[in-house]
Amino acid sequence: MNTEQMNQLSGLRLAPYMQLATYLIGKSREGGGNMFRHQLDTMSILVDYKYLDSVLLKASLVHDVLEDFPDFNHNNLLSIDFESHAVYNLVLEVTRRQGETKPDFLMRIRDSGSLKAKILKVADRISNMISLGFVNNLGFVERYINETEKYLLPLAAEVNHNMLTELSDLVNSRRRYLEDFRNLGNASA
Repeated sequence: MNTEQMNQLSGLRLAPYMQLATYLIGKSREGGGNMFRHQLDTMSILVDYKYLDSVLLKASLVHDVLEDFPDFNHNNLLSIDFESHAVYNLVLEVTRRQGETKPDFLMRIRDSGSLKAKILKVADRISNMISLGFVNNLGFVERYINETEKYLLPLAAEVNHNMLTELSDLVNSRRRYLEDFRNLGNASA
């Protein structure tokens, strides 16, 4: 990281956004893991890929709060700082709307999402794929891998070649894990 990038990060005020993310502590995820840590992991992925935009990083810390807590008082987010409205709008962009199917949601981001929304969604999916477990639901894992391949790989190709490579590697490795797991089950039967 160069000096300019370090200066860019040193001026960020992330603590209030992290505090909002604590709403997700203890909330489990269907694919395995913990929702609070997922927010931090998503931000870490963005920093790893040198995305240091303050609105993008702040949104990454709270990107699941609105979706997972429909009764969340959005004024708690809007009153944090001068960028709160932009953060809120970005979070809304990557939040699945009521009645929206998952394919429609992902196609909406692909077709009409801002560049920041696309970058955030790809980082979010990288985090999801890294923590994807086989928690008694092989069907979910297979659907998630297929969904990532169909909708997120093209999105990653649009925003960042290195993110595309990582996401492709995750799809391939998770597919191998799934196949190995199924083969073990067949061998023991």
